[in-house]
Amino acid sequence: MINKETTIRQGWNLENTYINLPQKFYSKVEASVVSEPKLIILNNLLAKELGLSAHDLQEKEGIEILSGNSFPEGSNPIAQAYSGHQFGHFTSLGDGRALLIGEQRNTDNLLLDIQLKGSGPTPYSRGGDGRATLGPMLREYIISEAMHSLGIPTTRSLSVISTEDRVYREKALKGAVLCRVAKSHIRVGTFEFASKFASQEDLRALADYTINRHYPECMDKENPYLEFLERVIKNQAYLVSKWMLVGFIHGVMNTDNMTIGGETIDYGPCAFMDTYKAKTVFSSIDKEGRYAYGNQPNIAGWNLAVFAETLLPLLNENKEQAIQMAREALGQFNIFYLKEWFSGMKRKLGFLEEDGQDKLIIMELLELLERHKVDFTYFFTLLTIGKSGDLDFLDAREYKVWYVKWENRISRQEGGRDSGRELMERSNPYIIPRNQAVERVLKKAVDDEDYIPLYELIEKLSKPFEYSKIGQERLTPPETSGNHYKTYCGT
Repeated sequence: MINKETTIRQGWNLENTYINLPQKFYSKVEASVVSEPKLIILNNLLAKELGLSAHDLQEKEGIEILSGNSFPEGSNPIAQAYSGHQFGHFTSLGDGRALLIGEQRNTDNLLLDIQLKGSGPTPYSRGGDGRATLGPMLREYIISEAMHSLGIPTTRSLSVISTEDRVYREKALKGAVLCRVAKSHIRVGTFEFASKFASQEDLRALADYTINRHYPECMDKENPYLEFLERVIKNQAYLVSKWMLVGFIHGVMNTDNMTIGGETIDYGPCAFMDTYKAKTVFSSIDKEGRYAYGNQPNIAGWNLAVFAETLLPLLNENKEQAIQMAREALGQFNIFYLKEWFSGMKRKLGFLEEDGQDKLIIMELLELLERHKVDFTYFFTLLTIGKSGDLDFLDAREYKVWYVKWENRISRQEGGRDSGRELMERSNPYIIPRNQAVERVLKKAVDDEDYIPLYELIEKLSKPFEYSKIGQERLTPPETSGNHYKTYCGT
C-alpha cells in the first residue's frame, strides 16, 4: 500500500462503491507481485482527465501501482463476478485476470473504474495464471485509444507495463499489465450472474446501483427498471451504429462483453474491415460468422434480449405483463439503430437535410462497394477530398452513374458541396488502425523492444479527421488484410 502523501501527490482519490453490493458480486483480491515492472506507455492526456500526475506515475511508486505491485491508499482491490453467453452458450465467468483497484473521480466529477488487466490469478481464474502478454495489451491500448479519437464510446487505456515474468501460452511470452479505465465494468453478464445465482433482492440491489451510477434520471420515472432497460437499448443501438460507420468488427460480442454503460470493451479478436463485405470475419474462433461485420446489429439485439430477460422480475410482478413490456422495449432497438446508422451514413455522404432519395443512394453505394470489393475507409476519404486516387472502381460505369445521383443530391442542399465537404471531413476518418500496420508495430515492440513505431502510430491515430494532413499528391490504396488475416483472443 502506498502511503497517503504519495497517494495525494499522484492525484488518487479512490472510492469503492461497488463493494456496497452483496459480496457474491465480487471477491477481494490480494496483490500478485510482478517482476521488474517497466513502463512502456502512459496516456498523459487521460491521466490529466483523471486528475492524476503523469509525471509522478512515471516514477517508481507510480509504476508499482500501475503494475499491481502496490495500491494507493483508499484502494480496496476486488475481482468482479459475472456470467455470460459465449457464442450463444451460457458460461459462469468473472474477472479471471483483472482486478478493480477502485473508482477514481475525474476532473468532471465522474466516477470511473480503474482496473488492472493481467494482474494475476483471482477466484474466477478457473485454473488460469491470471496473466496477460505484452502484444495483446499494447493492441488494446492502440485500438481503444483510436476508438476514442474516432468518437466511439469505449473503455480507455491509461498505461501498459511490461514485466520480466514469462507467460506461457503456446510458448513463453513477455508478461504485461494494462490499466483500463471505464464508466464501469458492469456487463449484461453481470445481470445474468445475478439472475442465475442471486436472489431477487440481490438483483434489485445490482439494478439500483447501476441505475444510480449510469442512469440516475431513471429513478424519477414511474417504472425505473423499464426506463433503465430502454436507456440501455438506446445506448447500445448508438454504439453499434458507430462501429458500423467506421467498419469496426468487434469479433467477440458475447454478453459478457457488452457493458451496461454503453462502452466498447474487450479488444481481443477485433479488427477494422478494409474491403467492404458484410460477411467479413477476422476472428480465428468465429468459425460460423456469428459476429461478422454485418451481423453485429442482430447480435446486439440478441444480447439485449438476454439482458431484458434478467430484468423481468423487476419490470412487473405479473410475468406475462413483464414479458410484454420487455418485448415492446426491445422492439425499439432496430428503430433506434437504423435512425442512428442512416444519420451517420448521410453525414459520411455530406447530406445536411432530409431528402427522399437518401436511402436509395446509400444502399446503392454499399451494394456497389461490396460487388467491386472496394476499401471502405479509402473510398470515403477519396469522396471527401474529391480526388481520384489509384482506385479502378471510380472509373467503373456503375459508379459514375451513382456519382451523378450523389452530386445532384448534394448540390441541391444549402451551401452545396462546400457545406457537404465540411460535414464529410468531420465524419469520414482518413486514418484508422489498419490491421497490418498494427501488427507491424506490435512485432517491433514485442520482438525488438523498439517502441518508436508504436508511439508514432498512436499519435497518427489520435487525429483521424485532420484532412489538412493529406497532401496534394495522388493517393495510393492502403494495404489490405487479405483473406488469411486472423485475430485471436488474447486480451
